[in-house]
Amino acid sequence: MTAVQIQNALVICIILGFAMMEFVSRRYKQNVHATGDDTKLEVLMFLSVLAVTQPLAIFVTAKLGALWAPEYKGALADLPWWAMIGILLLADDMTQYWWHRLSHTSFLWPLHRAHHSAEYMSIRVTFRNNFFYYLMMPGLWFAGALLYLGFGGMVYAGYIVVKLFVIIGAHCAWRWDEPLYRIRALHPIMWVLERTISTPATHWAHHAITNADGVGHYKGNFGNLLFLWDIIFGSAHITRRYPAQVGLIDDKLFGQERWYYQMWYPMLQSKREHTALKFGGSVYEGPEGQSSPV
Repeated sequence: MTAVQIQNALVICIILGFAMMEFVSRRYKQNVHATGDDTKLEVLMFLSVLAVTQPLAIFVTAKLGALWAPEYKGALADLPWWAMIGILLLADDMTQYWWHRLSHTSFLWPLHRAHHSAEYMSIRVTFRNNFFYYLMMPGLWFAGALLYLGFGGMVYAGYIVVKLFVIIGAHCAWRWDEPLYRIRALHPIMWVLERTISTPATHWAHHAITNADGVGHYKGNFGNLLFLWDIIFGSAHITRRYPAQVGLIDDKLFGQERWYYQMWYPMLQSKREHTALKFGGSVYEGPEGQSSPV
């Protein structure tokens, strides 16, 4: 098997494993109440990332590299694995942290709000976003450039598998960290772990509908693989608790946006009265602690 085939097989196993735990723990049945719009948005965005956005970034960067810098093709292939991982963490994961953080500003929020409009947490939310959110994500293009420079093989495949394991686990309806917090002997390990990678407790807080309960922290906890970026850049909030509700207060008050506005803004624009998904629209500012998470 090639490195890509092994990567894809492991990713499928990860998705199936977390999906099984969602059902076995009954967390999916109890908490995930998705609409038809939710399902269309999540399925189409998952397929678009796999079949369009990521392949396009790899194809375009390879073509541009061959055109502008053919002498550098594979130039970094002999780097040790640990150096490749370090560069990937900076060029892919840290840039994704900052892209995510910038997406909580009013300018980029319309491209990211779809991820927060889900009123549940589940593995199905992982790739739920606007199409252009991923198309413009710097980390995808940097990763394509690194692949051109020789970051292929098992190092890149292993990095992707570990990253997706963490990200999917952080969105999972089954909160894998919850029972571990109850084991006193694991407290020191969990203290380190929750400051290193994204966990359900820290990432669910980012999806909270409000900050008023002291648990929600939708203006922080931006990390994807590494929560360490939140620690370093001062956006971390750790409580070891989970918000009572996730989603957006404006959707609660005015109704959920249709899936095609969420996925295809600015090509398609919402007709809702209070919306960020149209030119001239603005983020809804509700009661204190309940405004949209920008």
